[in-house]
Amino acid sequence: MTHLPHLITDLALILGAAAVTTLIFKKLKQPLVLGYIIAGFLVGPNFHVFPTITDIENVKIWADIGVIFLLFGLGLEFSFKKLVKVGGTAAITAIIEVGAMLVLGYLMGTMMGWSLMDSLFMGGILAIGSTTIIIRAFDELGVKSQKFTGVVLGVLVIEDLVAVVLLVLLSTIAVSQQFSGGELATSVLKLIFFLILWFVAGIFFIPTLLKKSHHLMSNETMLIVALALCLGMVALATYVGFSSALGAFIMGSILAETLQGQKIEHLLQPVKDLFGAVFFVSVGMLINPELMLEHYVPILIGTVLLLIGKPLFVTIGALVSGQPLKTAVQSGMSLSQIGEFSFIIATLGITLGVTADFLYPVAVAISVLTAFTTTYMIRFSEPVYGFLSKKLPARWTSGLSRYSSGMQSINTAGNWKKVLRSYGINMVVYSVLILAVIFLSTRYIQPLFRDSTWNSLITLSVTLLLIAPFLWALSVRRFQKEAHANLWLRPIYRGPLIMLEVLRIGLALFFIGLLCDTLFSPTTAFIVTIIIIVLLAVFSRKLQAYYDNLEKRFLTNLYQNELAGEAQDTDVLAPWDAHIAYFEVHPDSKLSGQSLETLALREKFGVNVAMIERGSRYLMAPVRGELLFPGDVLTVIGTDEQLNQFRPYAEYKSGTGNKIRQKREVALKQLSVQQHSEWIGKSIRESAIREKTKGIIVGIERKGERLLNPPSTLIFEEHDIVWIVGNVQRLLVVAGESK
Repeated sequence: MTHLPHLITDLALILGAAAVTTLIFKKLKQPLVLGYIIAGFLVGPNFHVFPTITDIENVKIWADIGVIFLLFGLGLEFSFKKLVKVGGTAAITAIIEVGAMLVLGYLMGTMMGWSLMDSLFMGGILAIGSTTIIIRAFDELGVKSQKFTGVVLGVLVIEDLVAVVLLVLLSTIAVSQQFSGGELATSVLKLIFFLILWFVAGIFFIPTLLKKSHHLMSNETMLIVALALCLGMVALATYVGFSSALGAFIMGSILAETLQGQKIEHLLQPVKDLFGAVFFVSVGMLINPELMLEHYVPILIGTVLLLIGKPLFVTIGALVSGQPLKTAVQSGMSLSQIGEFSFIIATLGITLGVTADFLYPVAVAISVLTAFTTTYMIRFSEPVYGFLSKKLPARWTSGLSRYSSGMQSINTAGNWKKVLRSYGINMVVYSVLILAVIFLSTRYIQPLFRDSTWNSLITLSVTLLLIAPFLWALSVRRFQKEAHANLWLRPIYRGPLIMLEVLRIGLALFFIGLLCDTLFSPTTAFIVTIIIIVLLAVFSRKLQAYYDNLEKRFLTNLYQNELAGEAQDTDVLAPWDAHIAYFEVHPDSKLSGQSLETLALREKFGVNVAMIERGSRYLMAPVRGELLFPGDVLTVIGTDEQLNQFRPYAEYKSGTGNKIRQKREVALKQLSVQQHSEWIGKSIRESAIREKTKGIIVGIERKGERLLNPPSTLIFEEHDIVWIVGNVQRLLVVAGESK
């Protein structure tokens, strides 16, 4: 009789149980995640009515693969550019929420008489939400297109990054029994270093690789290449000390910037579903009714803290970051569970021998209970918002609306802020690239040669050739030229500007000296450093041309999705996923006689009024104090959901109500500023776009940053993605000027 491996029989049992329970849950219109968890409990080692899994360790490996693919799929759906847009909100919300839950978890353990380490680890367990459970719940509820999901997913990504640091901090405290600020700072810097390095290198190489091999890519080879890249990044992230989930997410985010991102996401879906099911079944297998009954008090307290405390602090954090009340409440009630990182933290305590044995079962039980409630919390978030909006005092809601409006309004940064931000970002990125090349050269190129003299010279030559353009950009390239020139005209800023120049030149000299000191004796290193500085000065123009080519390739790869869609003449405002609609103000509608500030349309519905047509006049980008009169035609920009919410408010329901105009001579067009465009170096006012199109620029995306209603003084730069609302025929003429 042929012997069948236990893994195959276990997999048959897992998928069979999952199939039956999910069919039942589908029939009952319940979340499938809960069906997977119940299936895991039924075939797990703690329930003996049905056949039981025999090789749990192999199932755990499959579950780990499931987490990897789930995070890879998350990265494909939410690229770095999208996450940057909610970065401020996500960071503020996550910091407030994680900090509060750490304190609550610690206080919970202390009040129950637990040891110091048990209390600290409990705080870490409660602080980190479950990306996989929330993503699956969003899929099943069909809410991924709603505004609050972007905030939630941004918070989850930051939570995952915080979890990496938290693991280091808890490990340090567990081993040394004291706080090590130096090791924590080192871990944070290491994380930032590798994130920047992976993203820049990935965007530079991977889109080009996929583009050049596109003619060889069938669906099969595309999937194989994508999975190879994913698992390669997982191995690399694990090798340098980070989680496999973080590596999978980073590779997914890089591939999301490619033209093949959506196709890869589609091909990955069956694989992600299979391994994701195994992961959730494995969670259910950890349910132990006896331990749950024995420790029901901490389980109930922890569950209550997650269901009440976590939503409360997420809501507070979202409000502080400037989100409207509705978005804040929906975000808070979505983040009311723990998951995979909490299991990792609990396992760490057991592995180090510093926590009690009951902590892991408690974490699993809390996770299972809150997994059951997640979808219901999300479903009830909108009714809870409706209840709060009615019960809160009017001055509170109006105050929150004003605060949200003030935080979300996008103003042009001052010249000093522009220069400082640009110098800071570029110095950090170039420093990371230079340090990475130096490290790789001295570690992998130098050992290839036995002769010490030639060894050092060859390593120096190769390394210098690779880092020369970055050294030039770090020390010579001028950032934000116009803002820098405006600041230089004011004597008060000349000192700080000179200090910035000295700082970046000094930083470049430090890297040159570091490279030479690593390869030569101090005296020889000094002489070689002087020679390198002279060579860099002599070949400055060639280095500039070389760097410009590198930068152009990077930006082309980063924005290839936008550039590919440039020729499409649509009314969809990507990357905001919005479009324009037209509403006429009826004399008896709620809009008539009100100012835009009083109506607070952005805060209530998320829509923006880009233009008001009043007779033969066009009021472009109307100010907040502008009154609306009967007969005005509003050009409104928003998503389908936002416009559907706004429509009942704007329409006058009397049989002769106002109409939504579908076709007018005003349209929205996307343009990209190309290398030889006559717009480059000109301000919006100097380009005379308003006069040429009878319209206005309503949005610009530049290097991943979004600017709505840009000021007329803004200077166009190459690769700007520009959105113009204006006359259809005139827009076709203006489109040629951007080429």
